[in-house]
Amino acid sequence: MDSIEKQCLNCQKPLRGRADKKFCDDYCRNNFNNKQSSDKSQQVRAINTILLKNRRILAAILGVEESMKKCSRQRLTDEGFNFKYFTHQFQNKNGQVYFFVYEYGYLSLENEWLLLVKREEGRGG
Repeated sequence: MDSIEKQCLNCQKPLRGRADKKFCDDYCRNNFNNKQSSDKSQQVRAINTILLKNRRILAAILGVEESMKKCSRQRLTDEGFNFKYFTHQFQNKNGQVYFFVYEYGYLSLENEWLLLVKREEGRGG
């Protein structure tokens, strides 16, 4: 027989009862599981924060009235835009690749210029 006493995965107190028991009670089980998932949630929250900031920057530069506008790459960089993060890509018939952050996107042009666009409701991209 095993002489090692099993301990609660959350508080490390000795366990009594069923052989497959892992936690003292519901509190310890919930606390342990919440700690496990919080690390993953923090990473997701950090990425969402970056995406939302990128979206805000594109929306502010494009404005309410326009659905297309030329902008320098440097301006986006100066505003704090992070080019590593986007939600999806869209390739048009000409093979040009747009990078989107939700409904706002950009296309790289010559000489470090970008074409900012806002996707219209119900259209691809």
